[in-house]
Amino acid sequence: MTQEPTAHFEAASTIAVVVSSNEPLLFLNADQTLIAASTSFCRTFQIEPGTVPGRRLSQLGQGEWGLPTLASLLKVVAAGGSGIDAYEMDLVRPGQSSRRLVINARRLEDGDMERTRLLMAVSDVTDARAETRQREDLVREKAILLQEIQHRVANSLQIIASVLMQSARQVQSEEARGHLQNAHSRVMSIAAVQRHLAASDTGQVELRHYFTQLCESLGASMIADPDRLSIVVSADDSVVEAASSVSLGLIVTELVINALKHAFPDQAKGRIGIDYRSSGKNWTLSVSDDGIGLPIGTDAPKAGLGSRIVEALTRNLNATLTVSDAHPGAVITIRHADDA
Repeated sequence: MTQEPTAHFEAASTIAVVVSSNEPLLFLNADQTLIAASTSFCRTFQIEPGTVPGRRLSQLGQGEWGLPTLASLLKVVAAGGSGIDAYEMDLVRPGQSSRRLVINARRLEDGDMERTRLLMAVSDVTDARAETRQREDLVREKAILLQEIQHRVANSLQIIASVLMQSARQVQSEEARGHLQNAHSRVMSIAAVQRHLAASDTGQVELRHYFTQLCESLGASMIADPDRLSIVVSADDSVVEAASSVSLGLIVTELVINALKHAFPDQAKGRIGIDYRSSGKNWTLSVSDDGIGLPIGTDAPKAGLGSRIVEALTRNLNATLTVSDAHPGAVITIRHADDA
């Protein structure tokens, strides 16, 4: 006699919790007869609360909940199987748009082995999925537009580079020709950056391939005899953000141009090396040559545009610049050391 009131009180408490829940919930018997539904469930799916108790799940609403797969999964849960975790289904109601639902269900244990209760939680993810798809579509659209812009910029740079080279061939002044050739090389290096960015889906640039492509472009435009001068790239598997790759590429461009102009006079043979290594946030970039070395005293050239560009980009990367003799030749080292 003392057990029934206790069992009745526990059931009433459970029903009260279900009904007052802010989440769409259904409280069912093992045979999928409905005991209660939360106010949130009734409001979300336009169900009259008074029509819920005593109905089968398949009779709820206009019968749209009578899905065979859902019924089978609930039978497995009632029989002691594992719960339902994030099962997705489409709820189709007459005269209304389909809704995408995520179902979770558990068997409730209250100590009474003769009675099985199920608690089913329902989440309507239709709007959230639509917003996600819309964001993904916008991201894809922006990526396509950005790629198109990058292609157009690269094409424009190629045209500018061609005009500069044609002008360099036509001018009589050696000094003017040199300036035009330098401008051509710089434009080509920017074009190489653009090609790499256009080919990158992640905004990351693999430096070994990038430096190789960049130096091939510089060699093709500035080395008349590849048997006399060569540019060799040696780098690890480092990958950097696109913004950093732009600065590193411009530094390499300026240093290679400088070596080609000054390190090998009188048609001397030589080699220019680019090396990049990183460990964590620390990295080192070096550009070396086996040319005539560094002029000193009155023979030392004044800092030109290229030197100022390299110094500014080095500061922008929070790195330090070191120039040293290589015996033969010279080494310019750009080093970033993380203090943290």
